[in-house]
Parts: sequence; C-alpha cells; structure tokens
Amino acid sequence: MKRRHFEPVFPDGLSDETASALSELLHQIAAACDSRYYVPLRRHYARQQNCYDPDAPWRSPPSEIP
Repeated sequence: MKRRHFEPVFPDGLSDETASALSELLHQIAAACDSRYYVPLRRHYARQQNCYDPDAPWRSPPSEIP
C-alpha cells in the first residue's frame, strides 16, 4: 500500500477544541463504518488468520476448498 501524506488535511495550529472536534468526528465515522460493514470486515479478518504455507499445507490447511 502506498503511503499518503495528510499534511494538507491536518494543518498545524488547530485550537484544542477544534482538534478535539476533528478527532471525535473521525472516531464517529470509523465507528459507523465498522458498524455498517461488520460482517464483511469479520469475514475478511478471519480469512487473513487462515493463511497457510502451500509447501507445508499440513501445518494449517486452507479454510476454503477451491
């Protein structure tokens, strides 16, 4: 994944109140996203946990058979 620079989005010199409001907004957006896409996110994370070594498939077999 390419790393992005967010300096224009997060300027320096925000007041404490503005920084707090921005942080709260971003947390609410993240919570809404997690809530809306809970099942697909869990499914994706579960698949990520089921990685296996094709050279040694007996160590942890794939969860889905092609």
